[in-house]
Amino acid sequence: MASESAAAPGASGQSGVMDKGLKKGAISYVSNIVIGVASTAPAYSLAATLGFVVAVKGIGVHAPAVLLVSFIPMLLVASAYKYFNRADPDAGTTFAWTTRAFGPITGWMNGWAIFLADVIVMASLSDIAAIYTFKLFGFSELGESKAAIIIAAIVWIVLMTWICYRGIELSAAIQRALLGVEVFILGLFAVVAFVKIYGSHPPSGSIKPSISWLNPFAMNFGDLLDAILLGVFIYWGWDSGVAVNEESEDPAEGPGKAAVISTLLLLVIYVLVSGAAQAFHGTGFLTNEANQSDVLNALGKGVLGGTLDKLLIITVLTSASASTQTTILPTARTTLSMAHWKAVTSLLSRVHKNYLTPTVSTLGFGLLSIIITVPLLLLSESVLEDSITAIGFPICFYYGFTGVACPFYFRHELGKSVRNLFLVGIGPLLGGLILFGVGIKAAFYYGHAENVSSSPILGITLPLWLGIGGMILGFIICIASRPVFREFFARKIETAPDGILEAPAPETIPAQVSF
Repeated sequence: MASESAAAPGASGQSGVMDKGLKKGAISYVSNIVIGVASTAPAYSLAATLGFVVAVKGIGVHAPAVLLVSFIPMLLVASAYKYFNRADPDAGTTFAWTTRAFGPITGWMNGWAIFLADVIVMASLSDIAAIYTFKLFGFSELGESKAAIIIAAIVWIVLMTWICYRGIELSAAIQRALLGVEVFILGLFAVVAFVKIYGSHPPSGSIKPSISWLNPFAMNFGDLLDAILLGVFIYWGWDSGVAVNEESEDPAEGPGKAAVISTLLLLVIYVLVSGAAQAFHGTGFLTNEANQSDVLNALGKGVLGGTLDKLLIITVLTSASASTQTTILPTARTTLSMAHWKAVTSLLSRVHKNYLTPTVSTLGFGLLSIIITVPLLLLSESVLEDSITAIGFPICFYYGFTGVACPFYFRHELGKSVRNLFLVGIGPLLGGLILFGVGIKAAFYYGHAENVSSSPILGITLPLWLGIGGMILGFIICIASRPVFREFFARKIETAPDGILEAPAPETIPAQVSF
């Protein structure tokens, strides 16, 4: 069977992508960036992860260097997103692109990896949103009640699902407001912390920041790799701004550029805030068991005082709630795209006639998130913590494949310029291989019971059960789907349209097929 061309039947005349019924030109370039940054939940990621990064053997004050090194593969893979999106601004992103480059099985598995990572993380995000809601209003007893937390978590999922269902403009507007609050408070925290550190009465245990904190060569390579496992999770999510490409004002150019800008902004936020946090009371304060899982809240009163410390509660709450929303957005669009490509049931292709948003994909993902979240929250905190660790496996899988697929798909374009060779070829390939390496390292590291919080099941740790086991389950479903979705699984691999990187972005050129 011949491969489907880039300009499929029913394609949008502007982008050359199959029209899925989404609202065209609904969100701006700025909103693409906002969604990309908000999806990573910077405040929540730092609050929940920085203490553990500092605690990794041999890291200490070099946590900013870990975040700098973790940024490199993300930037390289963001370059792949930029150029893939130029050639094929499909809301399915990695699913669509790896299907074209490597064939339907690889594409389907990458779509599954996005879905798996997103559905697992919803439990943690809604849990944090619930707990911080109670903290904000001083309901300490409710914050310790599992039943209350579960009810509040469900309410947050329902609310954010409704916002995503109600329309992309509403979603983007709320994201701009939430991220604005989050970045302002994080910036205020960093500035005040540095002012007090360099003041006449610095806090007890404080240490003056040093440029050496950014030196990755000051650490043992093995220790650095262990810390990068956490760094990958901190950066994950910037690709959500690309998943709304078909609803963007400049679908072929804007979302791809926004992905690169998002990673750069995240680097600035993470390095500044992590440096301020560890300098204020020293690294020992961050690695204290009472502070490790919520370093921003632990530092709140010391940095901002007894009244303004509530701002840090607000920033983690807005961070988790914003990320909950921006987790629903890309997942619904991935499954929508898979349905239009006839890789999954056509029920997931339905779009609301007025709101122009995915209906079954959005509401179905919200419902499934509740079904997964409730049992995870009912189990121990260690199970919830290890479920977050498991997310690293599908993340490394689909980010890694996006990076590796880029030079393969554009292989006939790489020799046309130095820019193409490095930004489309070598850079994304290197980023993808690094993330594959991180995933392999994670499998060995989290395969040992002493490196996880919960008890092994049948001798296998929970992160492997959920992460690698989840991917194996996806492969089984993929193979079982082949007889049902024959047209999709009969697709052939493709190469990039000739001259697509030099042509004006809106121009559509039929794809070339390679066998």
